[in-house]
Amino acid sequence: MAKCKTENKEIRQVRSDIRKRSALNIIFGKSTFLVLVILVEIGLFIFAMIKLFDYVSVFVVALASFTAAMLIYLARTSSSPEVKLSWMAIVLLLPIIGAMTYIWVHTSPGCKIEKKKIDEIEAATSHFVYDDKEVRERFSGNGYTGTADYLKNAGKFPAFDKSDVKYFSSGEAYFESLKEELEKAEKFIFLEFFIIKEGHMWETILDILKRKAAAGVEVRVLYDGSCAILDLPYGYPKTLAQYGIKAMMYSRLRPFVSTTYNNRDHRKIVVVDGKVAFTGGSNLADEYINLRHPFGQWKDASVMISGSAVSGFTLMFLRMWDVEAPHSHYEYGRYVSSPQNEGAVGFVVPYGDMPLGEERLGEFVYTDIINRAEKYVYIMSPYLILDGELLSAFSLAAKKGVDVRIILPHIPDKKYAFALAKSHYKQLTSYGVKIYEYTPGFVHSKVFLSDDKHGVVGTVNLDYRSLYHHFECALYMNGTDALKEIKTDFEETFKISMPVTEETIKNEKFGTRLRGKLLKIIAPLM
Repeated sequence: MAKCKTENKEIRQVRSDIRKRSALNIIFGKSTFLVLVILVEIGLFIFAMIKLFDYVSVFVVALASFTAAMLIYLARTSSSPEVKLSWMAIVLLLPIIGAMTYIWVHTSPGCKIEKKKIDEIEAATSHFVYDDKEVRERFSGNGYTGTADYLKNAGKFPAFDKSDVKYFSSGEAYFESLKEELEKAEKFIFLEFFIIKEGHMWETILDILKRKAAAGVEVRVLYDGSCAILDLPYGYPKTLAQYGIKAMMYSRLRPFVSTTYNNRDHRKIVVVDGKVAFTGGSNLADEYINLRHPFGQWKDASVMISGSAVSGFTLMFLRMWDVEAPHSHYEYGRYVSSPQNEGAVGFVVPYGDMPLGEERLGEFVYTDIINRAEKYVYIMSPYLILDGELLSAFSLAAKKGVDVRIILPHIPDKKYAFALAKSHYKQLTSYGVKIYEYTPGFVHSKVFLSDDKHGVVGTVNLDYRSLYHHFECALYMNGTDALKEIKTDFEETFKISMPVTEETIKNEKFGTRLRGKLLKIIAPLM
């Protein structure tokens, strides 16, 4: 009984934290403008009705003409159809302020300044990008032309051979390996995380970092500024500096509203001495290693890379660091070189995605894997909020006879996201896509696997936040031994997951169905 009460208290506390985080994210995000838009629009309408009553017909005609012009403009933009429809709905409901908000969001000086700085950093450090000409020639007949070519041409992320990949099917296994590699550090340790939360996992890592910094190892920690809301004190970088650890927050939250706050650093990268790198879904918080159980058993996935491909993650980290660094000198030479593992098979592409450019690398890689599949595509994702392109890809693959399976949580961390995911169930299953819910609890893994040939493990969720609004990273794999481990993980997870059927869809709660349909209208802007 005492244990049950403790767990209930823990769940209530975590859910309270999530509600607070969501509320503060709303305050510092685009949702704030939507609320302000409604209030101002109502005020303007009342003012017009009172002060301009004699000219109400002129006002109505002018407003209708303005709204029509704005809708035509939105229809002609290069945004995705879903984004266009969301903005059109807002403009129809709130014409004047809705249009002003759209203009402000899409001409945000903060985003333009940040994009310019990122472009400058990439141009100044382009000579550190690995020359993959020989790798391209070696793997040209092994499915290389396609996803890997796209990543090289669109994102300047080259392929690497001679790199081993080790797959972790749980946060606990990842944590043990991470500790071992950090203890081996002799030169430098780089950590970049979306969430760092005080608790056993972070305190254990921090103890290692303190000892390594005291021994002369260069230690840098970069974490998303949203951690200052609930997880860490606002001045935590100064605390870490006392231990000899260089630390910064990406996009720290300040008491004013900005659209740049909508673009969070969702990446998870660890690099040790340029010899090994980690990426995947796990943050540094106790729920990721199941020391806390707010949503049942927490399932996550990560990979450890050793060999030449480590330099790809090193470069990603250093570039992101310099986005926030007050002074950048681009002295990357002593960090980006990596030893090669001669016995490694297959090839890999470390890649990142950002919300400030035209390319949506995270989504296009996923779409390409689905489109290229001949036998099967297996997917794990905590969220399923899809745009038209992904829905079309799923439809085409399933109707071609490809075995398409998606594993989602059975116990959600966010009810609105769960409702949106369920809003896709009927359509996807009608195509022939098989959906499973992970019965023990919450899946946080972001994993794709296709035909025993192609795989991705990283930070990219199947939702608008990851695909459009966040900074992300992942590892694309072709022909590596780790793909066998990933397939085994899928097979074992299917066994303990509940298939979604026509009956379960029909019996879904009315409130959940209604919530999902309503949220779909603004899902691209959330």
